[in-house]
Amino acid sequence: MSNILAPIGSASSGVSTDTSRLASKENLEAAGQRFEAVFTGMMLKSMRQAKLGDGLFDSKGEDQFRDMQDQQLAQSMAVHAPIGIGKAMTEFLAKNVATSADGTTPPAADGSTAK
Repeated sequence: MSNILAPIGSASSGVSTDTSRLASKENLEAAGQRFEAVFTGMMLKSMRQAKLGDGLFDSKGEDQFRDMQDQQLAQSMAVHAPIGIGKAMTEFLAKNVATSADGTTPPAADGSTAK
């Protein structure tokens, strides 16, 4: 019987441990921008679900169109008016790639090293 709950990053888990794509600044920035778009899209969807009442002429087609419109709006917002979560994720990934590349822990903002 195979192990159903394989550790993350093991060969049988299906999760890739290849981080070579993170070495490119362009890839990191694109990932941050996509993450920002997904996050903003989820926020818009949540706001739409919090409506106080249904309209008289609401339909499934209108809901689907609104979802597509919100998705485009989220992508546009991520490019032109980011809220900063994508940039924070990009900086976090860049710091972790630098740490794993040289095997040392980068100094904290106050100059001390993390243990």
